[in-house]
Amino acid sequence: MLNFAAIDFETANGNPCSVCSVGIVVVREGKVTEKFYRLIHPVPNYYSPGNVMVHGITKADTDNADTFPEVWAEAVPLIEGLPLVAHFSRFDEGCLKAAFRRFEMSYPGYVFHCTCTASRKVFGRSLPDHKLPTVAKKCGYDLSHHHHALADAEACAAIALRIL
Repeated sequence: MLNFAAIDFETANGNPCSVCSVGIVVVREGKVTEKFYRLIHPVPNYYSPGNVMVHGITKADTDNADTFPEVWAEAVPLIEGLPLVAHFSRFDEGCLKAAFRRFEMSYPGYVFHCTCTASRKVFGRSLPDHKLPTVAKKCGYDLSHHHHALADAEACAAIALRIL
């Protein structure tokens, strides 16, 4: 796969529509051509302590951020016509669909590919687990800022270029 957009969301709480950041890495002809990162004003707008502990984003960080529809309007031209790739894509696809539903937006049927599933097929039991940092390291990518949406999307792109 040489043309795709790697995507990662972070959420404010346990509700999948509470996206509070998005990272996107666009790959064309096997090369990273664009990177996109935005904080998002989440809905519902509350932060669970566990989520904050994971990604470090707080309500104060997103109080003045754009809402999902505004941020997604910026992202659409970047990803148009590209399949989306995520590590454990069920989570990111679920967040995207939940945000579309929450804002009563028509979901365009994005095609997702999962680097976690691909890792299990390619590396099998040779890895202790198939978490993003483990697979990224195996693929030669140093993920030093795990749970920052852009860093995770960059790692996902590196993995996808190696094994998809």
